[in-house]
Amino acid sequence: MPVAGVDIGSLTAKAVVLEDGALLGTSLVLTGHNSRASGRRALEMALEEAGVSEGGLGLIVATGYGRLAADFTEEKVTEITCHARGAHFTTPEAHTVIDLGGQDSKAIAIDDRGKVLDFVMNDKCSAGTGRFLEVMAHALEIELDDLGELSLESEAPAAISSVCTVFAESEVVSRVAEGVSKKDIVAGIHQAIASRIYSMAVRIPVEQKIVMTGGVARNRGVVSALEKRFDSAILVPEMPQHTGALGAAIIAAERLGGSA
Repeated sequence: MPVAGVDIGSLTAKAVVLEDGALLGTSLVLTGHNSRASGRRALEMALEEAGVSEGGLGLIVATGYGRLAADFTEEKVTEITCHARGAHFTTPEAHTVIDLGGQDSKAIAIDDRGKVLDFVMNDKCSAGTGRFLEVMAHALEIELDDLGELSLESEAPAAISSVCTVFAESEVVSRVAEGVSKKDIVAGIHQAIASRIYSMAVRIPVEQKIVMTGGVARNRGVVSALEKRFDSAILVPEMPQHTGALGAAIIAAERLGGSA
């Protein structure tokens, strides 16, 4: 039977419908102020794309920051476990997962089956997260989706010393006033993020190969900065934002007694 995973994050809610290892439907919506409603909407959209009714699902598993509000799901599983399983499914050769989400960051060590061996998480500071990049993009008057490509044009990244959102925003405004080009400022922001994430991740410790998940993985500039900091290629799944929802769906399939 098909199963579903719903990942209700702080900024977006994602859903995946899975059957026999094949993705039948996916969705992504803004979470807004109502976690339950956004999770429900994400599920409905994924079901519509899959051509499956909710009654035709064998099991629904919820994960993410808003999972406890998802009263339409039978089971809840932590995002650490779900990102590990989803990352292993898309990138089985990886043993380290770097997840940069809307408002937190994680580094997870996994074994050959996608089981969590160790992890470290920063949910007290938005440095390196989607929200941090949103604030920086606003300060620079640049579209969020343009940050990555713009930073890759830089040959002289600006020094950004702070990764605190408030102080970094002030520092960015000062760099603009000094006449520093926006591409160099963005590249400097990405380097600061990479240094912060590296310092967190090496506490696991990091094992090759590395896969990156979460919405920030769509930013090629951040990925490139992390590759330089880790001195290693960073693997990015086709839909990095859906990794947690995919992992939840995989767990749902296993708990039905089947396989993903």
